[in-house]
Amino acid sequence: MGRMLAGGMAALLLMAGGLFWWSSRASQAPLPQLATAPPPPVIEPLPKGDPNTRGKPPPMPAEASPQTREQKRFARYDRDRDGVITRLEMMGSRTKAFKALDKDGDNLLSFEEWAVATSDRFASADANKDGKLTPAEFAITAPKRTPKPKCTC
Repeated sequence: MGRMLAGGMAALLLMAGGLFWWSSRASQAPLPQLATAPPPPVIEPLPKGDPNTRGKPPPMPAEASPQTREQKRFARYDRDRDGVITRLEMMGSRTKAFKALDKDGDNLLSFEEWAVATSDRFASADANKDGKLTPAEFAITAPKRTPKPKCTC
């Protein structure tokens, strides 16, 4: 009984010490500030010229910088262009592949449906039918890339 009481007291002392240490650390260290987006640049209107005078034309605005690869990828998923990708937007590009696997059309992919598709893919890649894929045979399992359509802008 004495050991149990001593153990309980030791546990309470450790918890109290930890609480005091934690509260002193919380009051000393400032919380990290969340990064905020920089304010949008101020766009000044173009100067207006006097129609009766001739001279240099007003300066043209700067060319828009081309988007980086990551910005283009982000824009593909951000369907409503609100600057945020929701789960629905992210998974929307996978709908066609999911529907191809969902053979019974119940919007649920069972293990059997997935296994049949995987087994069929393996069997079509295994050219010599030995039950093993060589690196050359495995390369066949890669998804087929379709060429990007040319812009008709």
